[in-house]
Amino acid sequence: MTAQDRINAYWTGRAPSYDENVRRPDRFAADQRAWSTIWAQALPAVPLDVLDVGTGTGQAAMVLAGLGHRVTGIDLSEGMLAQARRHAAAMANGPVIQHGDAVHPDFPAASFDAVTSRYVMWTLREPETAVANWVRLLRPGGTIAVVDSTWFPNGLDNATANFADHYDSQVQAVLPLATAASIDQTVAVLEQAGLAEVTVTPLTSIFELDRQFGVAPNHDHQMQYLVTGRI
Repeated sequence: MTAQDRINAYWTGRAPSYDENVRRPDRFAADQRAWSTIWAQALPAVPLDVLDVGTGTGQAAMVLAGLGHRVTGIDLSEGMLAQARRHAAAMANGPVIQHGDAVHPDFPAASFDAVTSRYVMWTLREPETAVANWVRLLRPGGTIAVVDSTWFPNGLDNATANFADHYDSQVQAVLPLATAASIDQTVAVLEQAGLAEVTVTPLTSIFELDRQFGVAPNHDHQMQYLVTGRI
């Protein structure tokens, strides 16, 4: 198995429990409000063609579609795609969900007004290549907006057994942001791709929801960030 195969297998196995946590009934409505505000502030209000890379179960793609954007979500994990397609089918004007590689998205140049991702940068092989390819997909004035955190600044070796089995040394070797100690390392990737006006916004609303409702199992309570840049 390649490193990416191991990553895909992990997230396919994790997909049902991941989706269940994302849609926790005790905080789902609050999450939807908070993420709608975050993405509305990150992107122009006019309807855009948006590519959501590493869409997972489609949480960001659904919120973006709910804001009126025309959204395509791609992922390599079949388990995640199954969850996302189920949710998209239940939504009027929902996102198009399809199989695709976040590092090498297979679309013509200048196909989108924005490229987004949520919790993807840390698990990207070749993030510099990925962001350069995202830039190629943007139309003039387009935006890249990514959400992530420093999930494993002390290394992945102490993670849960199932996670460590998939994110082994072979996988870790190709994920330069997996153990990032600062969000500045993600910022640097966007800046190296030639993006302008790269800004970092701490997501205090999500931090507070995590404090109020608790974080996902085996996660720490920590700040998440929105990083945006434009061409």
